[in-house]
Parts: sequence; structure tokens; C-alpha cells
Amino acid sequence: MNRDEKFMNMALQLAAKGKGKVFPNPLVGAVLVKNNRVIGRGYHRYFGGNHAEIEAIKNAVQPVSGSDLYVTLEPCDHQGKTPPCTEAIIKAGIKKVYIAMPDPHPLVAGKGIRKLRQYHIPVFSGIAQGKALSLNREYLHYIKTKRPYITLKWAMSLDGKIATKTGQAKWISNSQARKYAHHLRAEAGAIIVGINTVLKDDPSLTVRDIPGARNPVRIILDHHLRIPFKARVLDHRAKSIVVCGRHGSRARGAQLMKQGIEVIQVNRLSDLLEKLANRGIASILVEGGGMVLASFIEETLADKAVVVIAPVIIGGKQAVTPVSGSGIASIKNALHLQDIKIRQLGDNIIIEGNFQ
Repeated sequence: MNRDEKFMNMALQLAAKGKGKVFPNPLVGAVLVKNNRVIGRGYHRYFGGNHAEIEAIKNAVQPVSGSDLYVTLEPCDHQGKTPPCTEAIIKAGIKKVYIAMPDPHPLVAGKGIRKLRQYHIPVFSGIAQGKALSLNREYLHYIKTKRPYITLKWAMSLDGKIATKTGQAKWISNSQARKYAHHLRAEAGAIIVGINTVLKDDPSLTVRDIPGARNPVRIILDHHLRIPFKARVLDHRAKSIVVCGRHGSRARGAQLMKQGIEVIQVNRLSDLLEKLANRGIASILVEGGGMVLASFIEETLADKAVVVIAPVIIGGKQAVTPVSGSGIASIKNALHLQDIKIRQLGDNIIIEGNFQ
């Protein structure tokens, strides 16, 4: 690993600390280096807060003038919730700027690099770019497609069951895997479940046992508005949205809105995702049930799958499987995940992969 990769990796590690706190903004970290020593570090901590470059400049333990800046994403050159980072870089007298990758956001998209070079500050791009792309996969997808990044998640037995024939599902996965699932919730902009999951399990869909974590927006797909008014998912620990179809009861919808619950009527999943993207929701965790997971797969809206496999066997023709829907007729048409990652948490196995 050369000098530039070393300092950029430090910046990438800092950027990752903002997971679950900055969306729809990207994860960004920055390191200031002078005489081959780190003199300042910073990262984007929360949406609306200082950008990483500003944090690094503020935290510098020596005069910044003449230093090199390593930042994981192209600095912005526009006024948003915070002033342009390029102006701060120029004013601070930073000598050189190293970036992992350009920012594809239309308001940035090369403008930051051009501005710095206009002021005779050399900009070098592409250091540890692969790691930067992976770190901000959800943000980049959101900017490119104008829809949230969709992760499907379920836990199942060795024989592919997510509940017994009586509907009992607590707990198939172990405590370590469940804690990991809460980390996934904390990092998502929203979480989606179907009405059957609410009726069977009455989940709260909040984040637990992770200090300082924020709760995602809770979205319930409920075509006919059958959700009980006292369902735990409708409490006020987090924002909740109930999504119905054209035949949803107006009276029940009005009652939900009286409770402070937003009700959205859409006809297609893609329409819902467009509405959510327009609200700045860049990533969604889909936790089921089987018909909901199948719908995202069949409509080619899923981007990633996270599957927990526990070493138990449930059996039974009536036991519930994770993905229902119409299914496929031939194995050659089966979906294959790519970029597979496998890890073990206690006696559970976690398989993660991206849809083609």
C-alpha cells in the first residue's frame, strides 16, 4: 500500500462512521496531511451537519495551509444546507487534493474538481476508488436511478422455512444475527413489511440495542387498510406510512390520519418507490412477508439480499417459506446473486449478494 492509499483508507474508515445518519447524502471522510503526518480528520456525521472537509479543517492540530487533503468524494461547489467545501479548501490554503471518486450528483458532477483547478490546486482522482464505490453503493444507485436501493432480508431454517406450520417464527435466528439485523435497520432510510406480517407478529420495526441509532421510516403495505389501529408499528417512536390500493377504506384511512399516520395510495411498487425517493429516502430494507419479497423480485426492484440461515430443521408442507409469489418453472431461470459475502455469527450463517 502506497502513501496515497494509506491516507485514503483512513478517510474511508472515517466515512463509514456516518452510516445510517447522513442519507440521502453520501458517506464522506477526509484526512489532512502535512509533512507526511495526519494533522486533521473529519467525516460527515449527520444530514445537515458539516461536510467531512470542513470537519477535518476545524479539527486540525496545526495550521492547514500547505497541507494535502484526502477526501473520499469530490468536494461540493454549491450552496446547500452548508456552504461550498471548495471555498473552504481554497481559503484554508490547502496545497493538493486527492479524491477517491467524483460525485455524480448533478449539483456536483465535476464542478468541484474544476473549481479547485481554476485556483491552481492540483486534484488527483481514483485513489481507492473501488472501496469508495462499494461504501456509497446505495447513494450512487439513488442518484443514478432516482429510486431507493432495495435490500431484501429474511432469516430461515436449513430447510428454507421462516416459520412453522402454526406461524411461529421467534426465534429462528440467534441473538447475534438479530443484532446484525438491527444494524441493517439503523442504516436504512425505511423498512417495509406487508400487512400479514403486522397481523401475525405485531412488530414494532424499531432499532434496539444499538446506542445512538435512529429508527427508519416504517412502511406497511396494506392494500385494503386492514391494519389494527393499536398495532405497535403505529406508535410514535418512528414515522409510519401505510400504503394502500384504490379499494382501501376511506373511513379507516381517515382514522389513521387522525392518529398522525400518513396514508399513501399507489397502484404499483415502482410508483411507491418513486414517491419515497422524492422524499429523500435513499435505501429501504424489506423484511417480508413472502408475497412482499416475491413482488420486489418479480418486478426486478430488488438490489441486494441478506439471508440468515440457522442450523435448525422445521419441516412441514404448511410451514412458511421466505419467497412465495408465482415462482419459476425452470432452474435455468433462477435468479443468481453476485458479489457473494459469507460470514458466520455464532451458529448462524449470513449470506449477502447483489441481484444481477
